[in-house]
Amino acid sequence: MKKVVAYFSASGTTAEKAKALAKIAGADLKEIVPKEKYTSRDLNWMDKKSRSSLESADEDCRPAIEGGAFNLSGYDRVYIGFPIWWYTAPRVIQSFIETNDLSGKEIYWCGFVNTDK
Repeated sequence: MKKVVAYFSASGTTAEKAKALAKIAGADLKEIVPKEKYTSRDLNWMDKKSRSSLESADEDCRPAIEGGAFNLSGYDRVYIGFPIWWYTAPRVIQSFIETNDLSGKEIYWCGFVNTDK
């Protein structure tokens, strides 16, 4: 069974966890990169006008992904890794799901919470 960890990381924390998961699972690693990268100002969850706050509030928001769809045709299992924003996945994860053909694949959701405190 061929496996891949597709992940989005805005600050690097999720990237570390995704790399560890890929190593343990024996999976390839692919980063989900938004066309417009997130700045620290974009990620300020305390600012209701920050990009991440506005995207989270907009159920129709689908940030574009750099390079478009991934070639997942050779994979049987897909782990989708992401940070938890407002108790859910960032909207770019929905972009990934809607852009890629995941039919016939085992999907595992991997929401990571920063526990380094």
